[in-house]
Amino acid sequence: MAKFDYAKGRIVESLQFISDEMKEFETEYGNKRWQEYQEDKKIQKIMERTVENILTALIEVSGSVLTQEGIIVENYAEALGKCAKLFNLTVEEQQSIEKLANIRNRLAHRYLNLKWQAINMYKTNCSLIQKLLASILKREESKEGEMERGELK
Repeated sequence: MAKFDYAKGRIVESLQFISDEMKEFETEYGNKRWQEYQEDKKIQKIMERTVENILTALIEVSGSVLTQEGIIVENYAEALGKCAKLFNLTVEEQQSIEKLANIRNRLAHRYLNLKWQAINMYKTNCSLIQKLLASILKREESKEGEMERGELK
């Protein structure tokens, strides 16, 4: 198997992107209600695209972490679920995070009647996403420390 070498710092950079996007979403759009969303096409597009970007980046990071560990996955949901498992999230948390792949797909493929539900599911799972992000960041910081000390090959 070829050695996978994701660009140094790329995972941390992606985690920062996700974190920044989540903060912006919460600040700017977290309190928007159905009526506001329904009446303003610009807000709809921004909310949908932001959540889609967050979830796409989360899938990318999860896939990269798994590849580094030699764990093979066949789809986005499996990437999220196995990454959650790798970081010892509970079975319920793994199942919840796997469902976010479907939410990302709903937004990316423009399933018109399901977008608001997708955004609400994202909002419901923000703390779970943050938990996974914190675990991945801790791992990356640990790896960087090992590299600095010459312990990681």
